[in-house]
Amino acid sequence: MRFDEDYSGLKDSARTFYRKIKYTGLSNNGNAYISFGGAARMEYVDFNNEDWGRLGIGHNAFLLQRYDVHADLHLHERFRIFAQIRSAWETGRSNGPRPIDEDHLNIQNLFIDAAIINRKDQQLILRAGRQELDYGSGRLISVREGPNLRLYFDGAKLMYSTSRWSIDGFAMMADTTYTGAFDNKRGKQLNLWGLYSKIIIPAFPNIDLYYIGIKRDRSSFEEGINKELRHTAGTRIWRYGGGFIYNLEAAWQFGTFGSGRINAWTASVEAGYLFEDLPGKPAISLRNDYISGDRKKGDGDLQSFNPLYPKGGYFGFSPQIGPVNLIDLHPYATINIGKKILAQADVVLNWRYSLQDGIYRPSGGFNLAGSSSPERHIGTAYLASFVYSMNKFLSLNCGFQYFKTGAFIRDMTPTPKDGLFFNTRVSFKF
Repeated sequence: MRFDEDYSGLKDSARTFYRKIKYTGLSNNGNAYISFGGAARMEYVDFNNEDWGRLGIGHNAFLLQRYDVHADLHLHERFRIFAQIRSAWETGRSNGPRPIDEDHLNIQNLFIDAAIINRKDQQLILRAGRQELDYGSGRLISVREGPNLRLYFDGAKLMYSTSRWSIDGFAMMADTTYTGAFDNKRGKQLNLWGLYSKIIIPAFPNIDLYYIGIKRDRSSFEEGINKELRHTAGTRIWRYGGGFIYNLEAAWQFGTFGSGRINAWTASVEAGYLFEDLPGKPAISLRNDYISGDRKKGDGDLQSFNPLYPKGGYFGFSPQIGPVNLIDLHPYATINIGKKILAQADVVLNWRYSLQDGIYRPSGGFNLAGSSSPERHIGTAYLASFVYSMNKFLSLNCGFQYFKTGAFIRDMTPTPKDGLFFNTRVSFKF
């Protein structure tokens, strides 16, 4: 989140070229200043048997590019304007760009911050305009950094915070993305709103409490396609740092799907241990998720969970299964190799929660019907990745994934094939 970066501390630093870019004073007292930044990344993707051979494309190699620049203008200690433009391109994909791949030129962020209360121990800020959102572990609202296109919304957010507690209230509209220049279609109705609160208690777990509402004119599940009004209430209890780490989250959803009722839920348990005193600071973790699916196809009611706007990589850096109608078991481990390389290995085992519902994509979109199959096991993904941080500007990410199809995929796909994925990404940021 580039707008969270603060370069006001550079006002008394030596005036090097880089520091002039990051901080140029506009007033004698230094409260008014402007900061510039940007990023570029290029990613090569090599996919074998995407969707386990259902698409009829074996080997599929393509190139993704993304560029952005931003300006952060502080006119006063209580008033700020942040603007960012983005350009994203896809080249060479056999079946064309996915909705997450390409948008040639667009405004990613353009908002005004007004600090109603601006004290050291208390802040109340109103943010209005186009903005990115990211909450918690990204299960329900994420900026979605993994795909080529990051998410954004148009609307307003009120943010109150103290040293121990914070709460955001927001009301947003989602755009429809097209691949051209400045041609995205702005939403005409409020379709995302909510409250998200974080409580920090010293020597105790951190606690998040939230309510999120969405409204969609056309939502697709195995139950059918219909209008959806859905409310989500949930909590997250978490701790990261040295020693024992954990992330516990549960949410319940209710509302209407056409003339039917929504009653869905999810529960996640993640626990691990970070060995801070060992060389490489290795960490081992185990995640287990239960995500509801529809109990009976055709009855009008819906028990399928909706992940709203999830981050793509919650179930691995290139997940093939989305967080709907799912049981997963996900052990993983990380280790630092030297001072600049972080390596990770994962295994993700996937089953359908309900045999009356199918499987969904990482975005939550409907993928493959499943009510006619008695099989539960979807498949197992084996992953390995590393991040090489060359310096504060340049990094290299590489990943490998092998997806072994389970009984459900073999039952529902005429010629099922195991999936093989490889990517390498170079990122530059200033």
